[in-house]
Amino acid sequence: MNKLAFSRELRLLTPEHYKKVFQQAHRAGSPHLTILARPNDLNHPRLGLAVPKKQIKTAPGRNRFKRIVRESFRLKQHDLPANDFVVIAKKSASELSNEELFKLLDKLWHRLSRPSRG
Repeated sequence: MNKLAFSRELRLLTPEHYKKVFQQAHRAGSPHLTILARPNDLNHPRLGLAVPKKQIKTAPGRNRFKRIVRESFRLKQHDLPANDFVVIAKKSASELSNEELFKLLDKLWHRLSRPSRG
């Protein structure tokens, strides 16, 4: 059975990790959030989150967004390619219900896990 944990090695931990992803990233976006992806040298995907106070004002709102993104990533991690992903929240993300956010993330994960056409 696949392990569905969200352990330390599945996270982007340092500013350098984030910087690398921001430099040359494939992106999949919606009006509510953007996911940047960049291949890594590991054999598993990693997740980083960028949820600015300017976009989602309240701490509970930011925490809810992060919790849902982490859960979605945790469940999808075995279907994703070995990329580093950074999920960036936009203002309207706080207006989505948990279910809508999950569906949107599923769609974007799927879009980013297709082989690139290039």
